[in-house]
Order: sequence, then structure tokens, then C-alpha cells
Amino acid sequence: MTTAVEQARRRVAADGVLLRQMYETMLASREIDRAAGSADGHWHAAEGEEAVIAACYCGLRERDWVAPHYRGMVAAALARGADLRRLLAGLTGKATSHSRGRYRSDVCAPIEHRLIGLYSGALGPTLEYATGTALAAKLDGSGAVAIAVFGDGTSSRGNAHEAINLAAVLGLGVVFVCQNNQYAISMPAAHGVGARAIADRGAAYGIEGVAVDGNDAIALRAAIEVAIDRARTGGGPTLIEAQTYRVSGHLVADPSPYRNADEVAAWRERDPIARLRSHLVSAGLLDEASDQALRERLRREVDAAMALAAADPAPAAETIGTDEVFAGAARDHGSAT
Repeated sequence: MTTAVEQARRRVAADGVLLRQMYETMLASREIDRAAGSADGHWHAAEGEEAVIAACYCGLRERDWVAPHYRGMVAAALARGADLRRLLAGLTGKATSHSRGRYRSDVCAPIEHRLIGLYSGALGPTLEYATGTALAAKLDGSGAVAIAVFGDGTSSRGNAHEAINLAAVLGLGVVFVCQNNQYAISMPAAHGVGARAIADRGAAYGIEGVAVDGNDAIALRAAIEVAIDRARTGGGPTLIEAQTYRVSGHLVADPSPYRNADEVAAWRERDPIARLRSHLVSAGLLDEASDQALRERLRREVDAAMALAAADPAPAAETIGTDEVFAGAARDHGSAT
């Protein structure tokens, strides 16, 4: 496993196209946090966790399925090809959103891009949905894999254990990624999951468990690529623990009285965007001028999309229904959900 990950890391570190895509996704995620957080104090920001978003959702095949963490759902959908203006319109239930105003895009991303949302309103079931799509892929021989991303709090839910265990027993192609940002709302991870790494649970399921620095986009992507390759070739699921940090509060309006400023400051020094930028610059894949131009373009695009989405109309009464919200999209893509 170690040799495979090391080889994958060298591959990823030299893949300028993938690295640029990942870097742009991380910058876009932070811009989305800025714009959405300014408009809504209940926004769940992903600041500090962008490497997990980029590593999990960039560079996948079109037929692959992803069940994103709600913290980063919009950026995940953007990485999968969804339209930014329609995604942002979904934050306030506008008629122009992917769902035509029927559900929020930060909770349920568009299924037509093979994203699985929090349909029940709870967090654990998304792992079960991902396991189901992997079973469908095994039965139809499509070669698709599923990636399920969840938090440290969710890792202790019963349906999370059931989903991982079933995937292990059936040898399904799922990559389970715990986005361990050290807090389940206000509970420190050490109080909720104990002193041992979540990745250690892999042995109990009889699968590979890997703990990775979740702020190192290259290292995490390498571990995910090895897990994806195992899943595609019939080797079954992998449990990856991406150890990262939630820089913001649970919501942007959350002052986080349950942690101290020194802890937050220490993790800010490990900013995943700055770390990937440093690699890109040292590899000759980015310079100051191009970096500044990219950041300015993304800010303009996010602000323009947010302005358009804010001005978009609310859905008419006849639009709010249940016809073809999920079933039509799934039928178009020929897969069970």
C-alpha cells in the first residue's frame, strides 16, 4: 500500500492539469464561502477543508458517483460540471436552480451530475446511498465507483457502520472518506470518536484504512487514486481519514466559544490552498501574475453568479411538486439511486 501511494503521489505531483484543476476548485470553494457566507449566516463554510473537496471530486469519470459532505457540496457540484449560477440560485430556492427551487443546493446537489444529496435531512444515510450505487455498478458492470464523504461525527452513526460493513462484505467499489475537521458541531473529535484514528476502524471491517494529512491536497489525492484503482479492479472499498480542520464555526454566524483562538490560528498556518500554491510555484506551474489573475477571475465569476441568482425569480406554485425531481434525472443517466 505504501509503495502504491508513494508512486501515486509522484504521479499527482507531476500532473499539471489535475493540480491546476484542484487549485482552481479550492480557490472557487473559498470564494463561494465568502459570497454565500456574507449573504446567509447559516452557511456551512468549508474554509480550511478545501483540499478534501479538490482531492475527492476532481478528475473523476463521468459515470462515477459522489456523496459529498454538506460542507463543500456546492464546490463539489461545480467540480463535477454543474452551473455556478444555478447552484447559487439553489441556495435561496430560485426557479432557475437545478431543482427549480425544490431543494437547497448546499444540501442536495444536482443528481444529473451524479451527486447524491442529504435527501432525508440526516447525514449517515448518504453512505448507504453510495453503497447502493456501488452495488448497482457491480451488477451492471459499468466500472463506476462511488465516493462517500462524511464527517467525524457521522463516522459513529449506526448507518455509517452498516454501509461500510455491507460494502466490505460484498466487495463493492466505494471509497469512504472521513472529512475529519476535528469538530462535530461543537464536540471535539477526541470526545466523539476517541483517541484512536478513525482509519483504524478499517481493520474491523476487513478493509484498508488510511489516515492522511487532509490539508495536503497532493498526498490526499494520491491516497484516493490508489483507493479508486482498488475499487475499479474489484478490490473492494477503502476507508480514508482526511485529517483537516474547520476554520470557521459550524455556521459562519457561530462564534465558536468552545475552542480557543490559538488553536484556530495554528491551523490557519496549515492553509491547504497556500500549501498547494507553494508546490505549483516551485514546480513552475504557477507564477504570481497568473495566480492573481486566476483569483480575480474567480471572484468576478462568483460575484456575478451570485448577483444573477439573487435577482432570479422564485418558483411559481405549479413548479413546486415531486414530478421528475430525482426519477427523471436518474432515468436519463440509466442508473439506480
